[in-house]
Amino acid sequence: MPDLPTPQDAAEAARFSECWDAALSYADLCTSGSAAATQLATEAFTHGIREAREVGSGAKSTGRRALRLPRIPLLLTSVRTTAAAWEAHGQGHRLDPDLRLWLNSEKAGRYTGPPLHRPLALRGLRDLQEPDAALLWHAEVESLPLPAVARRLGLDPAAAAEELAQVRALFRDRCHRNHLDTPMDANCRSYARLLDAVTRSPGAEAPEDLSRHLARCVDCAEAAACLRLHGGGLPAALAGGVIGWGGLAYLERRRRAAEAGLAGGRTDAAVDTGLAEGKVAGPRIGRTGLLVAAVIVSALALTVSLMPFDGSKGGSASARGDSADRQPVAEPGVSSPAATTRPAGSLVSPQPSDSTTDSETIPDPEPQGTSTSPAETPHKSAHPTKSASSSCKVKYEIVNQWPDGFQATVTVTSAKALDTWQIAWTFHDGQRVTQMWDGTFVQHDSHVTASAADYNKSVAAGGTFAVGFLASWQEGNSVPGTFTLDGSSCTTAE
Repeated sequence: MPDLPTPQDAAEAARFSECWDAALSYADLCTSGSAAATQLATEAFTHGIREAREVGSGAKSTGRRALRLPRIPLLLTSVRTTAAAWEAHGQGHRLDPDLRLWLNSEKAGRYTGPPLHRPLALRGLRDLQEPDAALLWHAEVESLPLPAVARRLGLDPAAAAEELAQVRALFRDRCHRNHLDTPMDANCRSYARLLDAVTRSPGAEAPEDLSRHLARCVDCAEAAACLRLHGGGLPAALAGGVIGWGGLAYLERRRRAAEAGLAGGRTDAAVDTGLAEGKVAGPRIGRTGLLVAAVIVSALALTVSLMPFDGSKGGSASARGDSADRQPVAEPGVSSPAATTRPAGSLVSPQPSDSTTDSETIPDPEPQGTSTSPAETPHKSAHPTKSASSSCKVKYEIVNQWPDGFQATVTVTSAKALDTWQIAWTFHDGQRVTQMWDGTFVQHDSHVTASAADYNKSVAAGGTFAVGFLASWQEGNSVPGTFTLDGSSCTTAE
């Protein structure tokens, strides 16, 4: 396993934490276990940092602006290319099976083929000045609060929102130019200007013929996602276009980590390195020491995430600390070796309990959000008589949806303590799960069973856990009506 590069200065040492966290998070999606994820992230991190330094030094010597991605997306693409090298050199068995299929398909070839045929979001982000691209990526994909992004990038917090809006518009302009430069057939070319006009206005609706075209043409649908700044689709367009395989899963993982206060990196270099202005810099961080520190911090983040949360203010403060510092995402465990099983994803965001309680459970005296009331009934429950005494509550949320697929989250609150768990449901419209994080899954026909990952098996009484997944759909995408936890029926929260 290669050593991590030595930081060149205090500022780079501060950035290493957040960059390592992001690389490890995506590497975990790409591999079949935590050991392989750490090795893949380490190799990719080393190659990515060296590439960034070489590009930066070359730009200084020629006096030209370096056309490159910001550090984090650069390292994520390095994870993808390192995974491709593993596949080419006989280590593909350590990668996720779906990733291996993707690496050997035409989709992967778009990222290494002719520049004009590469994904539009990748070309548009690369065309921005690096500070602008970093602002867009941190705010949209890493899901960090705008004040934290401003502090991290040295911007005025009061003007950060306006600057982000300008960068979004600039990104759209770059994508529009790249779309017109892309070789396309006459049919796509005829819709290019209409697509530009429709996506500029938040209230504009696509004409029927354009809508049908977007449903059939992948390239034009990709362009529409990049050009439409309203509607909340820009993060998915960026993640999918820049990262490629697993982009939406990475996006969801970072969103949930940010909500839990576990996103990597610190905003103050002096805090990270023990340096202050006017002091002489001490020895640089050792390579082995930097890797060990990253692993220790990841373990601490995992410990915090598994602590029982009872909704009190004290628990929340202890999880986040007194400062705005965030910890890296912890390393998840090894996924199930079953052929239809997917590797576990990221941490479950700690949330206050909103569970119903059975006759043997003492109610929490503090308000916990949603309470059980006579008006609250399960949605399409197949066992309505059990809802009053149910020891679990399920919330099914469709996060995003597109013509042939969607992203959803299943959040479960258990009134009883669990050593491990299995949540099951049945789709009504033949939907098929294709990828899952924070758990492994098996699907038989329309019945899906999701099992705990190695790192989130234990659930305290009143605790909450969740799984996220990507799935396909065709004629309908209705919400499953019946959920079970370890074979027992659960109530369904609206």
